Amino acid sequence: MLARVRSCGVLGIEGYPLDVEVDNHPGQRRFTMVGLPDAAVKESQERVQSALRSAGFRYLRGVIVVNLAPADVRKEGSALDLPIALGMAAAGEQLPASRFPDYAIVGELALDGSVRPVAGALCMAMAARDQGLRGILVPRANAEEAGVVPEIDVIPVATLSEAAEFVTERSEIVPFRTDLRGAFSQAQAQCPDLTDVKGQAHVKRALTVAAAGSHNLLMIGPPGTGKTMLASRLPGILPEMTFEDALETTRIYSVAGHLSDRGNLVCRRPFRAPHHTATTVAISGGGHGLQPMPGEVSLAHNGVLFLDELPEFNRAALEVLRQPLEEGLVHIRRASYAVTFPSRFMLVVAMNPCPCGCRTDPRRECRCSVGEVQRYLSRLSGPLLDRIDIHVDVPALSFEELSDDRPSGATTAQVRAQVHAARERQHARHDGRYRGNAHLDATATRAHCVISASGKALLETALERMGLSARAYDKILRVARTLADLDDQEHIREHHLAEAIQYRSLDLEMR
Repeated sequence: MLARVRSCGVLGIEGYPLDVEVDNHPGQRRFTMVGLPDAAVKESQERVQSALRSAGFRYLRGVIVVNLAPADVRKEGSALDLPIALGMAAAGEQLPASRFPDYAIVGELALDGSVRPVAGALCMAMAARDQGLRGILVPRANAEEAGVVPEIDVIPVATLSEAAEFVTERSEIVPFRTDLRGAFSQAQAQCPDLTDVKGQAHVKRALTVAAAGSHNLLMIGPPGTGKTMLASRLPGILPEMTFEDALETTRIYSVAGHLSDRGNLVCRRPFRAPHHTATTVAISGGGHGLQPMPGEVSLAHNGVLFLDELPEFNRAALEVLRQPLEEGLVHIRRASYAVTFPSRFMLVVAMNPCPCGCRTDPRRECRCSVGEVQRYLSRLSGPLLDRIDIHVDVPALSFEELSDDRPSGATTAQVRAQVHAARERQHARHDGRYRGNAHLDATATRAHCVISASGKALLETALERMGLSARAYDKILRVARTLADLDDQEHIREHHLAEAIQYRSLDLEMR
């Protein structure tokens, strides 16, 4: 008998429809699986055999042929265990398949017949919805993740027997729906507060400007001055994620298998801080398997990518950041696949002023030579530096600042309100075409970053003295536009330009 079960696969972060066809006919006992399965899919024979026996089904006699369609796409992972098991039971005439045409089925099986979670359940649920199916059967641990998808019934199952009871209409399972409002409200309550950072008022101002315009930021200062603490509070002052942003980010974490760390819906803006030993593939994504994995630039999508000790990173790993910073996408091409992951993030980097870190610390003596300092700074390439809009010094704190127990500056909620207001002005001006001033193209920059004659003279003087590139010139204009938005000013003033020029301090030092 022939049985057909509907399922889904994942390539990149996109789900696609997949059919599991099982044929059982008389002959010498043999199990054959076709349709480009990888090792994990081929091994499902042993898992399915034990799971069927544990659930009370008999294993099929004769010839068993399992076809995974479409046959020209490689299949990877263990999510096909459950549809294969149900297909074999139906092919052996042990259960009627009345609900097979209306539901997609995914899940990994344990030997005792229990259903284990799989990666990419959210992407599969979206693919099932796009196929026009009524619902999808998922492992119970994936229910909250898949339950955010509207217009489809998400049926959580814990065992093979429970799934079999449902597809034969012998039992009903209430579809799972995720509490979106509760997830979003809980996410905001978990943000660390900006007042925890002592002093550093001008650095907090730079953080506010960066968040208001989605600008990239570089912090340079001695060790222990609060650079990491400041960076970790940046996601909290960014505008709250929309449902569309949360859905897209959750798809990335679902494919990567990282949802258990952040809950089953990513409602807080991601904050990724890879170690400086991270490889190029770890930063950009990819890998040697059939299913490419998202890298740090994609896991930071809609959030912040923080690189501490920037000069210690591999030069090649830093250079792969250039394309995602410009396009908001990372294209991964290998011999067996070509995928595109979203990667629109704010880049925040931190570094010491010299190898020992004491050059700008008045209380400690720096023993680095001029040549050592130059070699240290030269590890940061000019093209990457050009793509960082704001440079800010983070000085060592005095004893008075450290011992002051009063709240320092505005709270995260207060700063987030300022940032939100500035983003709303940008959204209205650009009709929602750009996420922030940092992403304006050349035409929009000329149209919305108009400066006066005196402002042009100030900018000309700065460019001649600092040797800025054309890209740095545009970034000064965009930062000045953000400063004007924070002040609720329609036109860019000279003091906005002066502050924006001040945020290019490292350009002069790199000359």
